[in-house]
Amino acid sequence: MTVPLKSIDQADDLATTMQDIGRRARAAARVLALAEAARKNAALTAMAAALRDARTTLLAANAEDIKAARADGAAAAFIDRLTLDGKRIAAMAAGLEAIAALPDPIGAVTERWTRPNGMTIERVRTPLGVVGVIYESRPNVTADAGALCLKAGNAVILRGGSDSFHSARAIHAALVAGLRAVGLPEDAIQRVPTRDRAAVGMMLAGLNGAIDVIVPRGGKSLVARVQNDARVPVFAHLEGVCHVYVDKAADLAMARDIVINAKLRRTGICGAAETLLVDRAAAATHLAPLIAALIDAGCEVRGDAAVQAADPRAKAASESDWPTEYLDSIIAAKVVDGVDGAIAHIERYGSHHTDAIVTADAAAATKFLAEVDSAIVAHNASTQFADGGEFGFGGEIGISTGRMHARGPVGVEQLTSFKYRIHGSGQTRP
Repeated sequence: MTVPLKSIDQADDLATTMQDIGRRARAAARVLALAEAARKNAALTAMAAALRDARTTLLAANAEDIKAARADGAAAAFIDRLTLDGKRIAAMAAGLEAIAALPDPIGAVTERWTRPNGMTIERVRTPLGVVGVIYESRPNVTADAGALCLKAGNAVILRGGSDSFHSARAIHAALVAGLRAVGLPEDAIQRVPTRDRAAVGMMLAGLNGAIDVIVPRGGKSLVARVQNDARVPVFAHLEGVCHVYVDKAADLAMARDIVINAKLRRTGICGAAETLLVDRAAAATHLAPLIAALIDAGCEVRGDAAVQAADPRAKAASESDWPTEYLDSIIAAKVVDGVDGAIAHIERYGSHHTDAIVTADAAAATKFLAEVDSAIVAHNASTQFADGGEFGFGGEIGISTGRMHARGPVGVEQLTSFKYRIHGSGQTRP
């Protein structure tokens, strides 16, 4: 039976406690790697029920975090990311059930072939092992990360930010209740119960080989630190500088709807559009209505000379605006020379996250989708679809903009590795 950790804030030796978390996670990972799909799914269903049952507790814990954030002068977009309400709690629970309904990836044979000597080789999905997740103000990451790692047969060590400390603790308690209900090891989903930033450094060092991969989810400074300091592999993106390019063949009404949604549906998420690019050939008909729609909806527009001429309410953009992730009701806007100009701008200033083209021209769309080197590229759709749930993954642990192993939404399948199984009948190598 797991012995509860005492609060790290009162612990005598943080390093010893963190090493203990790592050892316990490794032991739990060995159990999870062999756990039946039905048992994991039952745990996820029990977690969802526990979240719903704990609604009052979760809201009270979240209220503490929000009160502290407001006292510290946090921005509105930050408060939005931090906030839980009845709808978001219900969505968290539904997300766990959606993950439970996904096919179990572990043990799935992804490829099989037979060699000329009669030997059969299979490529089989296996868990990664122990995943460390370091995140900031989004309490729902606690549930998403815990559930996705469990489904993929991984143990997980969660280190949430100070701003969501109380919310994450309450959500974690519901996840542990789900594990306990079906007899899976409670150490399968551990939370580092400290605000001490030294714990992050220990995780980045790998906890003496206990952690197999790190997933950071937060602001640029956090992700940059993880990428610079980690001694284990990292799934990460530094920022989401996402673009919407409105081509000369774009339907204006469609373009307006997509641009408003991409920027303003939720400004604080990494898939929010930060730059609007408009084809020079469409500027006479499309530019002023798009800029007016944004400003009328409460968005500050920082544009080039053409944008300012189209609407005098637009402010002048500086060179620093083009690579900026605002995470707020602010957008940079620029006129470019066709799809080639848009691709060149995105290549120079983008972050390889999510970029979209609005056009009825199939050739222009094909060119954009082929040549924009981003994890997600979209045609006639909002950048805010950059989300594992919207991809049908049941959720995500983050969006990876790297090129190794996982790219785009990191869901259940991306949290697995593989091994090869060889079936012979006595073959020996000459």
